[in-house]
Amino acid sequence: MKLSGGCLCGQVRYEASADPVFSGNCHCTDCQHASGGPYAPVMMFPPNAVNTTGPVKYFASKGDSGHVIERGFCQNCGSQLFVKLEAVPGMVGIRPGSLDAPANFQPDLDFFVSSAQPWDHMNPELPKRQRSPQG
Repeated sequence: MKLSGGCLCGQVRYEASADPVFSGNCHCTDCQHASGGPYAPVMMFPPNAVNTTGPVKYFASKGDSGHVIERGFCQNCGSQLFVKLEAVPGMVGIRPGSLDAPANFQPDLDFFVSSAQPWDHMNPELPKRQRSPQG
């Protein structure tokens, strides 16, 4: 599957040349703060599978896992597009809302649900992980 997308103003564009190796919804408090919502959806791709054009600025913070998360934004409009996780070096995450066809996002699970807000109504059909998606 070839996926493409970009930011709100169009300065940053990307294409993913491989299928995502993981897709899910992170409910950690760090992602809640960064997204302004109950969770942050993500699609993770293998190294070198995502080609980007345009200026991207990264901001680093420490997630509920204790690992560093780098979030990539358009420098002009502020759209959050990418994520790089210290826990999975080399992988690149794409925020599905920035896809040209966001309906292509199919989450595999909800994770860090131990931090989910009581008003966050998750899809009951998705598997749940209290913390990391790996266990």
